[in-house]
Amino acid sequence: MTQSGSAGVFTQEQEELRESARRLLAEKSGSADIRRLAEGGESFDPDTWKQIAELGWLGIAIPEEYGGLGYSFVELFVILEEMGRRLLVAPFFSSIVLAAPAIELAGNDQQKKNLLAPIADGSLRATLAATSGTDARATQANEGYALDGNVSFVLDGADADTIIVAAASDGGTSLFVVESNASGLERVPLTTLDETRRFAELRFSSTPAELLGEAGNGDSVLTQVLDRAAIALAGEAIGGAQECLEQTVQYAKDRTQFDRPVGSFQAIQHRLADLYMEVEMARSAAYYAAWAAAENSDEVPRVAPLAKAYCTETFFHAASESIQVHAGIGFTWEHDAHLYFKRAQSSALFLGTAAENRERLAQRLEI
Repeated sequence: MTQSGSAGVFTQEQEELRESARRLLAEKSGSADIRRLAEGGESFDPDTWKQIAELGWLGIAIPEEYGGLGYSFVELFVILEEMGRRLLVAPFFSSIVLAAPAIELAGNDQQKKNLLAPIADGSLRATLAATSGTDARATQANEGYALDGNVSFVLDGADADTIIVAAASDGGTSLFVVESNASGLERVPLTTLDETRRFAELRFSSTPAELLGEAGNGDSVLTQVLDRAAIALAGEAIGGAQECLEQTVQYAKDRTQFDRPVGSFQAIQHRLADLYMEVEMARSAAYYAAWAAAENSDEVPRVAPLAKAYCTETFFHAASESIQVHAGIGFTWEHDAHLYFKRAQSSALFLGTAAENRERLAQRLEI
């Protein structure tokens, strides 16, 4: 995306990346693939994960010196938008959007080399355990640290190889590296509405942990990581909303009633026209936020909660309208509309509800 007065336009290379991602995901993340993974309790397809690693997607925003491609947030955003279209079941968001930036911002040089390179090549899956419901605490033990307490709703927490944990310490909130086989770590998968995203509760009992970077750096790092994650989630939501809109428009053209396409009825036309406008406005907000993140603009703290709130609300509305316009078939298990509805509901809650994000924005604006 090049700067052009406002949020700018996508470059030719970025559009080529989008088309490449769209083709691959259409092949690897179709309805049958989503259902097989979701219903089978699998967190990802190894062959698909290997292929996206070979394409460089896992390292697209990781600096070159740590094994990545060193592209900007916009390229990452483009891929996430296409993943949102296809409801990809994979630990991409947890590893690439949450864990990798936390390691890059907080870790020392050796930790970055040890963790980011295997994340970029797909051999290490990581996540970030940092929610408002955490009561994890860190105490010094021998030559390192030990963690106690719980963290709920950790994305891909039951399957990640490495977990970056935010915990209270003597120096304030700090980040710690915990391996999946660490003693005293219990990972409990949670049952949620959206089976395409997997959350877990992590329980720590004198669990060995390595301090990531310096003590007390957690709050500042988490603010940056979670703001950009909110923008990334807005991009995913726009992809999902666009797919819902396109599927619904096509159905309205194909479905006939009284010997006429249902899309010829004024009530349906008005609903779809309103939804089109809503999706386009949300897309503008998401794209501007992505540009702000790529440019490290001081607007990020303001546009991140705004984009997340508006775009996930739009996705939920698009998914709801899709079910309504599809009528009876839209309510059936066999139709894919319910998959998008569930993902939309999950996205609306993940990283804070719309109300919580608007409150966050108000606090930052001091109003």
